[in-house]
Amino acid sequence: MKDFKHIWVIGLAVTVLLVAVPIIVFASNEPQPANDDPWSNVPKRLKHTDHTSLIEGPFDSGPAVTQTCLECHPDAAQQVMGTVHWTWKSDPVEVAWADQPVATGKANVLNNFCIGVQSNWNGCTNCHAGYGWEDAGFDFGDELAVDCLVCHDQSGTYVKGSAGQPVEGVDLVAAAQSVGSPTRQNCGACHFGGGGGDAVKHGDLDSTLANPNENVDVHMGGHDFQCIDCHQTADHLITGRSISVSVDDANQIACSDCHTGEVHPDDRLNSHLATVACQTCHIPSAAVRLPTKVEWDWSTAGEDWPEDTHEYLKIKGSFIYEDEYVPEYYWYDGEVATRYLMGDVIDPDETTPLNPPGGSIEDATSTIWPFKVHRAVQPYDATYNYLLQPKTVGEGGFWTDFDWDQAFELGSEATGLPYSGEYGFVRTDMYWPITHMVAPAEEALTCAECHGPDGRLDWEVLGYHGDPVDWGGRQTTGK
Repeated sequence: MKDFKHIWVIGLAVTVLLVAVPIIVFASNEPQPANDDPWSNVPKRLKHTDHTSLIEGPFDSGPAVTQTCLECHPDAAQQVMGTVHWTWKSDPVEVAWADQPVATGKANVLNNFCIGVQSNWNGCTNCHAGYGWEDAGFDFGDELAVDCLVCHDQSGTYVKGSAGQPVEGVDLVAAAQSVGSPTRQNCGACHFGGGGGDAVKHGDLDSTLANPNENVDVHMGGHDFQCIDCHQTADHLITGRSISVSVDDANQIACSDCHTGEVHPDDRLNSHLATVACQTCHIPSAAVRLPTKVEWDWSTAGEDWPEDTHEYLKIKGSFIYEDEYVPEYYWYDGEVATRYLMGDVIDPDETTPLNPPGGSIEDATSTIWPFKVHRAVQPYDATYNYLLQPKTVGEGGFWTDFDWDQAFELGSEATGLPYSGEYGFVRTDMYWPITHMVAPAEEALTCAECHGPDGRLDWEVLGYHGDPVDWGGRQTTGK
């Protein structure tokens, strides 16, 4: 009787599994409902700790503040020092387009805005998360050189100057007592003004995001998201990256981190997700309030022409700005196809792409993304045929003496890249993925804005045989 009972129990269990498991498997393959709660995938924010009674001062320098911070947060400096916000350079990365692993970052790559950091540390490192990076000898191992206030000050009065030092007159006690979780204003103090001015570089990052309405950005304006709600952070490592400096997609974030399931009620829209990035439809334009720089011609710098911030400055040359910027669209797999590195030989008769996005119509991991493309005319060595790094900031710099030869000689000393004494100017393109300034859903692109005779996508550039709606199918090459 006892054995029979055991057999009966085992049989019942097997029966339940045979019935239940297929149901579970079947259910897991069913489309999941869209997640409409904007906060459901956002970590709960830490409760604010009032530091007013915890910090006394006085402080005679930024490092003195850091020393006090480390008394209660002993691991914080070492954590920061392990991030690219400190090193401004990645660990070496293996890439298909280079024989050796490459380490890229603001510290060592060229761009087509202010061109590069080397020899220009005093000016560029105003936005470094540290104090005192004024030359190539900066001590990256000095914990007290870490700047806690640049990310945590909530007084609104903390300002960094030359080599990242606090400017004269900053009340360090007030700043230290105000500290809290980073806000849009903290992040924007550097990222809104990249490239030498508000809205210059990214096109989708500017001071309007400090206090936006939902028409500027639905997440930040409609739901009061802070940057770190999406760029989630652990041990001071902030998620996210940009192909302006990065060559891989490690530590990246995506819309689908939060927007899960069947995100659209219309299956025709959901069918686009395999080939079209969310940003393409949901960010119809960048620079929605402030114009962004789209062209920069260094060859005209140094002339005594009438000056205008958005047209010409003697120290920088000529510019073109655009507002309500309509993106350009390219396939993108999250990485760069290649990256211009210091000393790479160019063809001066051709436009040199500094960081073209990787991906193609034949790659199933690629989707169509919106980009701001910044086009520039910048200096190169007319003998060696590579782009030059001029010294622009400080003694002997171009912005002081307006002497290109001298600026290239001083830049050469910093980079170790020889200067022949002959220079010219060449065209370069730089690509900036657009991922902020998300519009409300009702303002997303409609079908006719991409398809049809007036559509904004260049289908042939994307690899299609014309508009896909005209031939009613997908490319046999994979899309």
